[in-house]
Amino acid sequence: QVQLVESGGGLVQAGGSLRLSCVASGRTFSTYGLGWFRQAPGKEREFVAYINPRGDISPYADSVKGRFTVSRDNAKNTLYLQMNNLKPDDTAVYFCRADVVIGFNVNNYWGQGTQVTVSS
Repeated sequence: QVQLVESGGGLVQAGGSLRLSCVASGRTFSTYGLGWFRQAPGKEREFVAYINPRGDISPYADSVKGRFTVSRDNAKNTLYLQMNNLKPDDTAVYFCRADVVIGFNVNNYWGQGTQVTVSS
């Protein structure tokens, strides 16, 4: 029902910055909870950041606090992740997730992911 497309990943030097985007389909984007997750090779997918429909931001993962900022632009159906002072440990595939309320249920939708590689 909801299609999500991430972009903005790439190769960057340690200490550099990237901004990831996630564009979602749907006419009720402003009602979606939105999150970023990442998965490094051989590791489990982990939470990075979350922003609710009101724009309230949940505590970031400890590993990214002070460096990453999540935001949303409801007029553009877009979720962002600004990543500053990148470290090699940030290397992972980054996924966005939309939490969509349908009736009394909440469905989770995932994008395909975008690769972020941080070199030292």
